[in-house]
Amino acid sequence: MFGILIVLVFAFVLLLLGVRILPEYERGVVFRFGRYVGIREAGLRWIIPGVDRMVRIGLREIVMDVPAQEVITLDNVSVKVNAVLYFRVLHPEKSVIQVENYLYGTSQLAQTTLRSVCGQAELDQLLADRERINLQLQEIIDQQTEPWGVKVRAVELKQIDLPQEMQRVMAKQAEAERDKRAKVTLAEGELQASQRLADAARTLSSEPSGLQLRYLQTLAEIAGSGNNSTTLFPIPMDLIRPFYDQLLMGKNKGESSGGGTVPRTEGGDR
Repeated sequence: MFGILIVLVFAFVLLLLGVRILPEYERGVVFRFGRYVGIREAGLRWIIPGVDRMVRIGLREIVMDVPAQEVITLDNVSVKVNAVLYFRVLHPEKSVIQVENYLYGTSQLAQTTLRSVCGQAELDQLLADRERINLQLQEIIDQQTEPWGVKVRAVELKQIDLPQEMQRVMAKQAEAERDKRAKVTLAEGELQASQRLADAARTLSSEPSGLQLRYLQTLAEIAGSGNNSTTLFPIPMDLIRPFYDQLLMGKNKGESSGGGTVPRTEGGDR
């Protein structure tokens, strides 16, 4: 009886020692006498104590900060570049069997790939074409980590630190570019204004009365400006010529109607 009790206690302890609880985001890779025997899903699981060994592997996506790397670009500019790596384990057994530490291996691979890819691009491409560089980094790292059962979803360049001298040069370049655009815009505006003035001049030259109306409009604008000083304007002959012609015609008409009268003599009456 005592021996049966000992056996039951030993079995109960053995049962408790072999109980494992796996959350939904973890899987257990089980080895029996050092040999891979399978994967345990989430939930309450039991392994043989002293015979089986279970390695827990998380399946959640991991966000890893890639440390800043010294990079010499294709146009010989020294910069510091860091990035963010997004990856997860798809095959838990490969992440344990194929590599000693998949986290460390992925981090080192990301650092070397970051230096290599950024060193093959010029500084302007590194600053303006980040999407292409991110995609290239993702493809290269994902291809290298595939045998480990690791899937790299994305790689994002986080920050690019430039030397102080290069920052000053780029600031001068940007300022010169803005000045150029401003001068081009001003020249285009002057060209359009000159074209409009030429069109207006042609319109006024084709209509004589239009020039007179414009002259009168200018007089009205100056008179309504509130300036107390006296302004003298020369009056063009074209403006008063119609009145002069009308006066001259009236005078000629009067002379022609009085041509039949008898002139008086200076001697008076006889």
